[in-house]
This record gives sequence, C-alpha cells and structure tokens, in this order.
Amino acid sequence: MNNYRSLLKDIYNLAWPVIVGQVGHIMMAIVDNVMVGQLGAEDLAAAALANSIFVLFMVLGLGVSFALSPLVSMALGKKDMEEYQQLLPHGLLVNMAGAVIIFIVLIFVARIIPFLDQPAAVVEKSQPYLLLLGLSMFPLMAFQTYKQYIEGLSIMRPAMVITLAANIVNYFGNKALIYGNWGFPEMGLNGAGISTLFTRLFMALIIVLFLYRSKYMHEYSLSLRIPNINWQTVKRIYKLGLASGFQYFFEVGCFTFAIIMIGWFGASPQAAHQIALNLASISYMFALGISAATAILIGRAFGEKNWIKLRRTGIVSIFLGIANMSVFGIAFIVGKDYWPSLYTPDIEVQKIASTLLVIAAFFQVFDGAQAVGIGILRGMGDIKFPTVITFASYWLVGITTAYVFGFWFNLKTSGVWIGLSIGLGSAAVLLLWRFLYLSRRL
Repeated sequence: MNNYRSLLKDIYNLAWPVIVGQVGHIMMAIVDNVMVGQLGAEDLAAAALANSIFVLFMVLGLGVSFALSPLVSMALGKKDMEEYQQLLPHGLLVNMAGAVIIFIVLIFVARIIPFLDQPAAVVEKSQPYLLLLGLSMFPLMAFQTYKQYIEGLSIMRPAMVITLAANIVNYFGNKALIYGNWGFPEMGLNGAGISTLFTRLFMALIIVLFLYRSKYMHEYSLSLRIPNINWQTVKRIYKLGLASGFQYFFEVGCFTFAIIMIGWFGASPQAAHQIALNLASISYMFALGISAATAILIGRAFGEKNWIKLRRTGIVSIFLGIANMSVFGIAFIVGKDYWPSLYTPDIEVQKIASTLLVIAAFFQVFDGAQAVGIGILRGMGDIKFPTVITFASYWLVGITTAYVFGFWFNLKTSGVWIGLSIGLGSAAVLLLWRFLYLSRRL
C-alpha cells in the first residue's frame, strides 16, 4: 500500500505543473473563442474550422516534441550521458524542421477550404486566420523543445509559469487587435490570430532566457553545439515522436472531420460543437498532464529495468486518469446550461452545446483512460501497435458510428458526438489491454 501511495505522490508532483501549464495553454484557445464569439456565430464557426484544421497538423509537431521527455528520462535511467547530451540540439533541429513542413502544408490546406462545402462567410474568414496560426508553429515548436527537454529532467514548473503569463499577454493582445482598443486597428478574427502568433513568440523567448540565465540549470546540459549530426539520434526522436504524433493526429483528425460533418448542419451546430469541444479540452489537459508524468516515470523505470515499479506506475496512473475525468463529467452535467452562456448570447447555439455537454460527460472517462494509456506505452517505447489501435478506433469505429448516428438515425450533432464517444471507448480498452499484456510479459 505504501508503494502505491508513494507512486500517487510522485505522479501528482510531476503532473500538477504540467496540468496547470496545459490548462493555461488551452485557456488561450478558450479566451480566443469567447472573445471571437462576441463577433457572431460566423466568426466563431470560422475560428472553429481553422483551429480544428490547425490542431490536426499541430499535434504531429507536438507529438515529435513529446518524444524528448521519455528519451531524456530513459537516458538518465541508463546513466548514458553521451546520449542525454545529444538530445536537446537534435530535438531542436528535428522540431524546427517539422515546423517548416507543417507551415508549407497549411498554405496548401488553406486553399482547399472552399471545397469543404462550408458556409461562404465561414470559408472567407477562416483562411487568413489559419495562415496566422501556421506561422505560430515556429515559436511554438521552439518552446516545446525546451519544455519537453526539461520535463524529462523532472523540472516541470518553468513551462507552467510561462504558459500562465502567456495567457495575460494573449488576453490583452486580443483586446487590442480583435476590437481595436488603445489605438490599435479593429481586425476581428485576424486580430486573434496575430495575438496568438506574438504570444507564442513571447513564450519561446522567455523560456530560452530563463534556462540560459538560471543558476539552477548550470548542472544540466543546455549546449546546442553538435560537431556532426548524429542520424541515429534523429531517427530515435522521429521514430518515437512521429508515432506519438500520428496517435494524436488520428484522434484530432477524427474530431476535425466531425466538425466538417457538423458544418453540413449549419453554422450554429458548428459553433456549439466548438464550445463543447473547448470545455472538454480543459478536462483533457488534466489527463494529458497525468499522461506526461507517467511517460517520464515509466521511461525511467524502463531504463532501470524495474518492471514491478513500471507496472504499478501504469496501474496507478490509469486509476488517476479515470477518477479525474469522472469529476469533470459530473461538472459538465451540473453546469450544462451555464457553461455555453459564457461563450455566446445566441440561444440556439447554447441549447445545442448544452446537449453535447451531457454526451461529453460520459466520454470523459474513455478520454482520460486512452490519454494515460498512450503516455504509458510511449514511456515504454511501444510505438507501432498503439498507432494501429488509435487509427482503427478513431477512424474505423469513431467516424463510421458518428456518421451512422448523425445522418442515418438523424440525431445530427448529438449523433456525431455519440459516435466519437464509441471511438474513444474502443481506444481506451485496447490501449489498456496492450499495457497489461506488455507489463505482464516483462
């Protein structure tokens, strides 16, 4: 029992700064949507469409950056200092190359939006906003590189503090550029995009300044000098990172396709979907924090070959993920009529979003379990099978059932969300089965 209590404490000590930081990160998107929502349903729908497309590609980049934490943790567990010292410079190289590729892809994707059968006003407003978000990938990936590297060292608080401070920068940037306050031009939705770009530049600059000036970081390797590129290290980062990225890509891609389907019902259902998804994203950040902490602890246990600790850590983290998401599910049901009113005065949008929050309350449990499951397997270096699981669950199960319930059974937006819930449930069950199977073998 004492072992489990100790693990709970270890997970929470690592997880809570990540959770606060991740909630702060998603709060920027929520503040954007609340402030853009005051412009009308079309602007909110355009933000929803552009953000959904952007996040679809962003998670590929973030997934690659997520590889750094367990790789640093494994290297320290094995006491392999040569490998550890190569991870930061190679990670930055890999991540910035990813930012270039993603931005180029988004330029082409922006030109495809008119062919997605969305309302004309939504298409017109979403295209320039998407390109501004694409530019923000460069500072975001720089920030992520340093964030994931120091989290692999179990240093969690700097990124948390910077992300919270960034929310203040983003709020005042939105206030100035969306509505034209303090002598700035009134730019509407594009103002929110420019504010996001400058906020992410702020985050990247502050984390670099902090790390290279902090006396607490002198004992760690922060050198970016590499005489020659070690392609084996690059391969390891890409191998683990791309697998993680595609796991998130399949999940987010599922939700992105869902918003396109919901757009066929009109701007109001699309805006309601964005509200419910934003709220669900807050609770997901708690699961993601537990997942990140678990990946670090699992990676260290894996490097030390401590199989008993590895299995116990996984079991405890799964319990924490499910318990946390259950609490949020109750909050969604209790406040189903209140939360949407914070986003928009549109009664029709509020009514649809209220219904979606009841459904979201039930898939919270599945979402928490699958998020933690991905973190556990990433910490173990298991990449291929979980990627297949996420693809099958989200696209073969989730999208198919979403279409059936939404269109064949004419449940519309609610039907699409029921289908998404079934996809999440499938992923949760299969990922947890995979962990139990591998840990039993070890």
